[in-house]
Amino acid sequence: MAGGAAAPGVDVSVAVTALRSQKGQVLACLTTNPKAFPNCEKDPAARKLTVAVTGPVTLDFGRVPEGRYAISLIHDENGNGKLDTALMMPREGFGFSRDAPVRMGPPSFEKAAFDVGGADVRLAIRMRYLL
Repeated sequence: MAGGAAAPGVDVSVAVTALRSQKGQVLACLTTNPKAFPNCEKDPAARKLTVAVTGPVTLDFGRVPEGRYAISLIHDENGNGKLDTALMMPREGFGFSRDAPVRMGPPSFEKAAFDVGGADVRLAIRMRYLL
């Protein structure tokens, strides 16, 4: 931007906690679209990140416009770019903004949603493992 002016929006970053290993990568999705949550496949406007797990993981989504968002994470330990399952149960870690509860499937967008407005957003998302 000219004159050093910051891009519109606020910075959104996430500290990923409780990773069970230093293997693979973390896949992240930030979306405003409830119908695309949690995998963001049908949201071309979603912000997706892939970060290698080489120590503490912090995700930087950059400048994000105001709005209501949700984040989903996968700890892709084998690096194949997807969440592996066994008998429909996740074999790799997962996490959601607001530590949204998981019942018989992923949480709804509303359970994970948070507002982005005037101030930068710093979140911590805890990875969970079922197997």
